[in-house]
Amino acid sequence: MTPPPGAPSRLPRLVSVDVLRGLTVAAMVLVNNPGSWTSVYWPLRHAEWNGFTPTDMIFPFFLFIVGVAIPLALGPRLEQRSDGLVGRVLGRSLAIFALGLLLHALPWFHLATLRIPGVLQRIAVCYLLAAVLVLVSGGVAGWRLQAAVAGGLLVGYWLLMTRVAPPGGVAGDLSPAGNLAGYVDRLVLGPHLWQVSKFYDPEGVLSTLPAMATTLLGVLAGHWIRGAGPTRRAVGGLVSGGVAATAAGWLWAQSFPINKALWTSSYALFMSGLAALTLAACYWMIEVRGWRRVTGPFVVLGVTALPLFFLSSLMARLLLLIRVGPDRVRLHAWLFEHLFAPWASPFNASLAFALAYVLLWWGLMWALHRSGLRLRV
Repeated sequence: MTPPPGAPSRLPRLVSVDVLRGLTVAAMVLVNNPGSWTSVYWPLRHAEWNGFTPTDMIFPFFLFIVGVAIPLALGPRLEQRSDGLVGRVLGRSLAIFALGLLLHALPWFHLATLRIPGVLQRIAVCYLLAAVLVLVSGGVAGWRLQAAVAGGLLVGYWLLMTRVAPPGGVAGDLSPAGNLAGYVDRLVLGPHLWQVSKFYDPEGVLSTLPAMATTLLGVLAGHWIRGAGPTRRAVGGLVSGGVAATAAGWLWAQSFPINKALWTSSYALFMSGLAALTLAACYWMIEVRGWRRVTGPFVVLGVTALPLFFLSSLMARLLLLIRVGPDRVRLHAWLFEHLFAPWASPFNASLAFALAYVLLWWGLMWALHRSGLRLRV
């Protein structure tokens, strides 16, 4: 997709982008908060290693949308030669990164083993690097450089993972313990990586390179949308680019498997294609056809996506820390056992808990929205 000439300096806020962001963050909250981790339907679990489930689509979709929003938010300011844009981007990135660290540190602040990577941390880094590249390359005028960087990151990561052997290992070993990205995580992060695995971090150092490419592919889609405006041409470009990326990612997966934990290049490309196709569907229904009657709930979630993710994750942590009753049961387990488990099968009760948690946070965000209070990060 190449941006059409004559891109307008400003578009009205795109409801379709907010809707897709809202759907994505709602899915994040849903899969992260089951009633019981022993009773979760397979679509709400990550793939064990290679391959993917619907849950593995959520994070790359969010990073793609982060990329889409960069030209929409920064493009007009760049064209108006606004001052301090890099400083604003840096400040926002640091705030998001700090919130991610705070989630990992609470409540005991064991700094010696504090996990440094994380979901919010990866969002912060990818946003920072992609936004700065857009700013220094001149916005839409630098789309070729931005596309070249995205391609270079995907190809470079593929070459590293398949041609470079970690010390004592074998080149091309993509197992949890033997892959190069895991070795880099252990070398750089030491005790500060994901303790569940101990071999690698799913938001680790090396795998952030293709995650940044995912964000940059979203940037290219954002340039296209901004140039084409709310027309069928914008939808056509998203569909064409989405089909091409999905097909290319699937073909690449025959030699470099789709793997969320490693964020393989095939995974980044395949998921970016699916994200573009999903955005095209939302864009056609909302911006072109004008179907906006049922978008309100998703817009509310979309405009508060990062605060919602942080606050919902914080509350989930508190539900595990607070203990109630004479047996000192975790509040999360008490709520599940008393409010959900008695009337449904384990899997359905676990799903009902997660859905109720999403609805609770939608209600809170809606109340804040109606009150005029806006949460921003």
